[in-house]
Amino acid sequence: MGRSTITGWLTASGDQFKDWSAAYRLFKGDRMDIAGIFGVIRRKVVALTDPGQLYVFAHMDDTLLRKKGKNVFGARWLRDALGPPFQTNLVWGQRFIQLSLSCFSKMGAVQARAIPVDLHHCPSVKKPGKAANEQDWEQYKETQKKARLSVIGAQRVKLLRENLDQDGFADKQLVVSVDGSYTNETVLKKLPANTVLIGRIRKDCSIYLPPEPPTSGKGRKKVYGEALPTPEQIRQSDDYSWVKVQAWAAGKVHDFQLKVIPIVRWRKAGNKDLKLVIIRPVSYRKTLKSKLLYRDPAYLICTEPDLDLATLLQAYLWRWEIEVNFKDQKTILGCGQAQVRTEEACEKVPAFLTSVYAMLMLAAETAKSQVLPRPKWYKSDKSTRTTTGDILNQFRALNWSYNSKINFSDFVNIQKKLQTLKKSDNPILAALFQARY
Repeated sequence: MGRSTITGWLTASGDQFKDWSAAYRLFKGDRMDIAGIFGVIRRKVVALTDPGQLYVFAHMDDTLLRKKGKNVFGARWLRDALGPPFQTNLVWGQRFIQLSLSCFSKMGAVQARAIPVDLHHCPSVKKPGKAANEQDWEQYKETQKKARLSVIGAQRVKLLRENLDQDGFADKQLVVSVDGSYTNETVLKKLPANTVLIGRIRKDCSIYLPPEPPTSGKGRKKVYGEALPTPEQIRQSDDYSWVKVQAWAAGKVHDFQLKVIPIVRWRKAGNKDLKLVIIRPVSYRKTLKSKLLYRDPAYLICTEPDLDLATLLQAYLWRWEIEVNFKDQKTILGCGQAQVRTEEACEKVPAFLTSVYAMLMLAAETAKSQVLPRPKWYKSDKSTRTTTGDILNQFRALNWSYNSKINFSDFVNIQKKLQTLKKSDNPILAALFQARY
């Protein structure tokens, strides 16, 4: 309750009158194996999918945890992703890369929940001072190259592939969806075996056809063939037809229109064959009477040209769930609010809280418990996604009913029966469980 600091966790657990030093020592040295904790979550998520499923869908992105202390390890002035597009704002914070796996019942146009399986701290390199010599500057430049997000992202994807092989899932192909910041030469040329990447590219990038087979064995082999129009020109051209594909997004199944170039070459990927997919802008209305608006088109590449088009599209649309992860971790669970500043604590405390969030999501996916009734202003559609707030409300009800020895099952049934009436049977209990701290 309150801010999500370590002392706040102890207070919520009823340990505020005990020695708190052991809780802080837990995040020092090798007392906590973060990789082992995430390993349990990773194996459980993959085991929940259909045994006949050939793919494991992962999503990778970086996030920013805002800090206030100037002595916090890894904190630097970073670009604020929430700033307006016309003005670059800077905030004091830490960088993290997260990998989440999609948890779903069956493959198709269905809803999936992303569950984090990795959170890695990516501190930026401190620039040498005025008294630094030439050797210090050279070392700074070399260290800065290794600390780039794309370099670390490629390493985390490789580690995830190795962990899946060790877990006994070597037969499953890893499909990783990323945004434009990771669709570059650093990541594409370092993809491990049995791994597919789906990412966004620029609308004005240069793409080519594969080269024609050489007629003789002498000379250097061509890597790129004839130049193609840019993705934006292909979208506007009538020479390429639209294909209709169904996929789940925004709470229901939508009909998306795509343009597909089966095999292309891109200089950032070298001699790899890629599939280009252009998604037509989706129309929407803010209200029933407002004018028709359109989203921006999306330009995707896939490193596996033989990947089914419906699977490719759905895997990319599921990537939005990692943005939901970031919002829930920071706003609801308070990831980044702990007042720690040492190197080990700054790495392990956010990762520990992320693993707790992942276990909460796993428990909600596997447990069959009665969901508390929602407020009147919520949609009554049964297919609505269960939010993290709903899961926490259910956890409070189960936890408090167990500790207070009170049975709240009758209360839930009465609330469902009387949800159309103006007066509820016991509004105090409902307000207690629906409260946000």
